[in-house]
Formats: sequence, structure tokens, C-alpha cells
Amino acid sequence: MLSISQLAKHAGIARSSIMYYERIGLLLPSTRSDNGYRWYGPTEVARLDSIMAYRSYGIAIEDIGKLLDRNCQSQATILKDHFQKLELEIKQLRQQQSAIVELLNIEHKIEEDTVNKERWVAIMVASGFSEDDMTRWHQNFERMEPEEHQKFLESLGINAAEIEQIRKL
Repeated sequence: MLSISQLAKHAGIARSSIMYYERIGLLLPSTRSDNGYRWYGPTEVARLDSIMAYRSYGIAIEDIGKLLDRNCQSQATILKDHFQKLELEIKQLRQQQSAIVELLNIEHKIEEDTVNKERWVAIMVASGFSEDDMTRWHQNFERMEPEEHQKFLESLGINAAEIEQIRKL
């Protein structure tokens, strides 16, 4: 039997992660001692190893529970859905790469203010971006780097009202 600290060390994660998994019902201790200590046996260790493997594949916690318990969708369905999501993300990343390559091939640099909104949209369209792709690109940029997104939009010469609309997408 392993304590919560030993189990966390085995998995290379924080104790709080195991406590979170317990709170959401994903990983329960096999027993609790009279003093409240949690103890985990080989079954729980194997379950945590599976949780960690699924997490490394990028599968969402709520789907991991379904995969482990197999009480909702089949394992194949969940994994195929996740695979399709990854395919879409890869496609979007490749489009972003293409847009950056196109931008780098421009004779004039952004710092010289020669790339405006219209030119940027043309680059994105030439790279295969649809309106939805461009919206997702802005949403991700805003979520990940809001201040840099603001600066980027300003560098394209977009007015404040339109920047506000774009940032709310």
C-alpha cells in the first residue's frame, strides 16, 4: 500500500493532483486509516498510471473517467473524437505556420507599418484560413497573449472600436 505522498512521487505529480482526482471521483483510495490517511493499492496505482497516460495524450479529465469506467461511450469513440480534434488543431497550426512564412517573405516588415489589416487578411486567406479559422486564431491570440494581441492589432492600423470588436470574438 502507498500513501498519497508515495503515490504522487510514483506518478511524478503533486499530492494536490491526486486529491483533485479523488474530489472528482476519478481516483479513490482503496482504504482510509482511522486517522484519515489515504492508502492506495496496486489497482489504484494502475488506474493512476492509466490517468497519466491519457493525460499525456491530451485527453480531457472528463473523458478519462469515461475511458476508465467505460460507462458512457466506447473507448474507440472517445479516442477517435480526440484524434479528430488533434487533426483540426494540427491543420490550424500548419495554417498559422504558412501565414508566418508568408509574412516573413514580405519585402517590408511590420515595424515599418507597411502591413495593414487588408494585407494581413490577404496573407491569411492565401494560407488557407477561412473566416472561422481567422476568428479562432484571434481568440487564441487574445487568450494566450492579450497585450501582444492588442499591440498587433494596433500595428495593422485598425481603429480602437474595431480592435475592441475583434478582441471580444
